[in-house]
Amino acid sequence: MKQRTIAKEISLEGVGLHTGNKVSACFKPAKVNTGINFIRVDLPGTPVIKAEVANVLIQAKVPRCTSIGIGDAVIHTVEHLMSVLCGLGIDNLIVEINSNEVPGLDGSGIGFLKVLKKTGIVEQDQDRQYLEIKKPIWVERNGSAIYIVPDSSFKVSYTLDYDHPDLKAQFFSVHVDPEIFEREIALCRTFCLESEAEELRKMGLGKGANYKNTLVIGPKGVKGNKVHFENEFARHKILDFIGDLYLLGMPIRGHAFAVKSGHRLNLILLQEINVLKQALKIQKPQLRYDVHTANQLDINGIMNILPHRYPFLLVDRVVELEQGKRAVGMKNVTINDNFFQGHFPSRPVMPGVLMIEAMAQVGGLAVLTHQQHFGQVAFFMAANNVKFRKVVIPGDQLIIEADVVRIKSRITQVHAITKVGESVVAEADLVFSFTSADYLD
Repeated sequence: MKQRTIAKEISLEGVGLHTGNKVSACFKPAKVNTGINFIRVDLPGTPVIKAEVANVLIQAKVPRCTSIGIGDAVIHTVEHLMSVLCGLGIDNLIVEINSNEVPGLDGSGIGFLKVLKKTGIVEQDQDRQYLEIKKPIWVERNGSAIYIVPDSSFKVSYTLDYDHPDLKAQFFSVHVDPEIFEREIALCRTFCLESEAEELRKMGLGKGANYKNTLVIGPKGVKGNKVHFENEFARHKILDFIGDLYLLGMPIRGHAFAVKSGHRLNLILLQEINVLKQALKIQKPQLRYDVHTANQLDINGIMNILPHRYPFLLVDRVVELEQGKRAVGMKNVTINDNFFQGHFPSRPVMPGVLMIEAMAQVGGLAVLTHQQHFGQVAFFMAANNVKFRKVVIPGDQLIIEADVVRIKSRITQVHAITKVGESVVAEADLVFSFTSADYLD
C-alpha cells in the first residue's frame, strides 16, 4: 500500500469528554513520511506534538484515556482519533487543535471517520512502512495481559471481564482493514460503570460526558441509551487498543490477544515494543524513487537498496544513475571516519580495502536498480585487476564511477574507477552474485 493523507482541509468542533472544554480541530493534508502531528494553535509558539511513543505521557493527570505532550503542551484522549487514522490507513496528517483534549463527539470514532472520508483520502507517492512482529511479545499486570504473535496482517482479539454483576464478560475478534473497521469498530462508544462515573466526577473529570456520548452501565443495564452491538464494550476496547498502538507511528503486522487490558497496559506494551525494536523487522519500501525516471539517490534512497549501515556505509550520495547500467557515487572522506583511529593515525590514509568496498557499494547500486534484481542483495564475489594509484586522505572527495559490463540473472560484472578531482586513485573489475533480501531476516 501507498502512504495516505487527506485530500483537503476540514474541521469539526466538540467538547472534551474529560475536561469539558470546547475544542475545534482542523485536519490538514501532510507530506509523506511526516506522520501524525498535532499543533496546539492556542499556545504561544504553536507547539507541535508528534503522535509517537516518545511523546506518550504514561503518568498523565487525566486517567482512563491516552495523552501525548511536550512540556506544557498536552493533548488528552487522542486514542479514538488515532484509531480511526489507523483504520482508514491514513499515515500523514496535521491536526490543528485549540484546546488540551480531542473532541469526544459521541464517544466513538465514527464522527472522525465520516469527516475524514468526506474530505477524501488520497494516496501519496511513497510506500507505507509496517512494523512486522517477528517473535511473540507480551506484557502482564495484575491479571491483565496482552500478547502479540506474528501474523501476515493486523488482527485483534479481546476478552473483557470486569468481574462485576452489571457487566458480563464479552469477547470479540477482528481483522483490521478499512471496511471492517468502519462497519464493526468505529461505531463503538466509550463506557463506564455507574459507580466509576461517580468517582470520576469527584475527581473533577468526565465534565464533558453524558448519557449520549458515554454508555453508563447500571444494575438494570445501559442508562439513557442503547448498545449498537451486544458486545459493544469489548469492541470499544479494541478501538482504544488500535489507537494506542498506532502511536508506534506505523501499522503493525501481527495478531494481538488482549485480556482485560486498558490504556495503562496498552502504553506499557508500547514501551516494550520500543525497547525491542531491534528485534523487529521494520518493512520499508525497496525503493523510494520512481524506478522509471530516477537519476540520483540521496542517503535514504541508498539505504533502501543497500543493507549496509554505519560505520560500513561508504557512499554519501549517487549523483548520476542509469538504472542497471551505471552509477556515479560520492564519498566525502573526513578525519571523523572511524577507520582513521587505527589506520596510520599519525598520518591518516584511507585503507585500500575500504576503497574497494566503496566501489563495490556503488557497483551494487548500479546493478540492484536493474528490474531483474529489485528486492535482492548483492554479494561481492571477486575483485580483479585492482590498482591503487594515489593515497586518499581526510578532506578528499571520492567520485566513484561504476559501469555494468555484463549482467545476468546470477552473476554481474562491474568496472569501477575512483577519482579525486581529475586524478584516478583506484580502479577494479568487480563481480557480484545475488540472493533474496529475505536472507538478511
